[in-house]
Amino acid sequence: MAEAFTTHIPARLDRLPWTRFHWLVVFALGITWILDGLEVTLVGSLSPAIAGPTALNLTDTQIGLTGSAYILGAVLGALVFGRLTDTFGRRKLFTLTVGVYLVATIATGFSWDFWSFMVFRFLTGAGIGGEYGAVNSAIQELIPARRRGFTDLVINGSFWIGAALGAIGSIIVLDPNLVPQEWGWRAAFIIGGLLALVIIYVRRFIPESPRWLMTHGRADEAHAVVEEIEGRVARHTGLPTPPHHHLPSLRLRGDHRTSWLTIAATLFRLYPKRTVLGVVLMATQAFCYNAIFFTYALILTRFYGIAPGAIGWFMLPFALGNFMGPLLLGHLFDTLGRRVMITATYGLAGVLMCLTGWMFAQGLLSATAQTAAWSVIFFFASAGASAAYLTVGESFPLEIRAVTISLFYAFGTLLGGVGGPALFGALIDTGERGQILWGYLLGGGLMILAAGVELVLGIDAERKSLEEVAPPLSLQDVP
Repeated sequence: MAEAFTTHIPARLDRLPWTRFHWLVVFALGITWILDGLEVTLVGSLSPAIAGPTALNLTDTQIGLTGSAYILGAVLGALVFGRLTDTFGRRKLFTLTVGVYLVATIATGFSWDFWSFMVFRFLTGAGIGGEYGAVNSAIQELIPARRRGFTDLVINGSFWIGAALGAIGSIIVLDPNLVPQEWGWRAAFIIGGLLALVIIYVRRFIPESPRWLMTHGRADEAHAVVEEIEGRVARHTGLPTPPHHHLPSLRLRGDHRTSWLTIAATLFRLYPKRTVLGVVLMATQAFCYNAIFFTYALILTRFYGIAPGAIGWFMLPFALGNFMGPLLLGHLFDTLGRRVMITATYGLAGVLMCLTGWMFAQGLLSATAQTAAWSVIFFFASAGASAAYLTVGESFPLEIRAVTISLFYAFGTLLGGVGGPALFGALIDTGERGQILWGYLLGGGLMILAAGVELVLGIDAERKSLEEVAPPLSLQDVP
């Protein structure tokens, strides 16, 4: 039986100044969301071209179903890879999952019919879904507590950098003067998959999470990794690392093992209110985003007469609003606090979504005005949605962090995301604005409901160590 041991590792990581090491973590791991944004935007912007008679000849409903297949793949990938991340470590899994993404995305470019396209989109989603648990847990465990909220929000918000790149890319690949129309959309997927090779290379320089090592009884390895990180920081700042013996410490059992029964007991017996909060936040934002974003190109082409090749120009301001929300509001989640900001961002987004849906149904918006309205709505919604991932990661003990992030992403997305694109695709197929309004009212109402749940059940985790918010399951005592 492994002996209990005392460690200062969490406090040593949280006291570090911001240096190049933290920027490396942000770039190497945060680029996952750029890839996800690139993926989603490519399908959204290219959907008219993919559905065309010279391509795969798909209906609007089939386009919606392929969006649901991507999300379903992400759900199952999150469940499988999330558990493996807590068992075998963050580093091994965030390398494996990006490899799955690489192969599946390239395969998407060689699709030959509806079913092959849907299968490859499913597998691509599995790779991205697996990334959520591995990457989010690693980021939160390596970033100092005082910067965790802002950093996590901006990294999750970087999805929209990928969305902007996807929009620009779609403009290029859909220009028949540059790329043959039957090959443009295929080239976009193949090039997007090859970009993952760069990610695999950069991630070689990210160490295993010392927090994960310490809760798996590998105290010496964890200590060595922290010393290496402190050495990097010292070389960058030119200052020696102060002694750590006076810092707060934890005493952990070295033989702790986590079963599915332990996970269930932690979620439903130890932290039932946090479980409800996580499901609500994840499900509501997933419905709004996946329902609207996967079908936005169809709205532009069907109701505003926008040519498929011009869709990207309308995606760019939409993507900008989504990225600027976390960037400009993110620091408030560390100062005003999680509860205040999540309630405000979800509530504002919900009210504005209902209002804009009504204006759309009345025919009061042009394509430009519609895009401007969505940009404002998702300026707030993006900050709130990013904070949902932050909340789930902070709310539960370190030993089950990756699997809980994955579980909440999976169940939230399954409840709110899988049906969204299919529902909106079917509503768009009716050709009636009044029918689509019901979908927008549902999405806005769910966001308002989530704001109320956050106000009541929210957690004040700002600027606190992860171990203070949710003590490790392997905790023996605190000296």
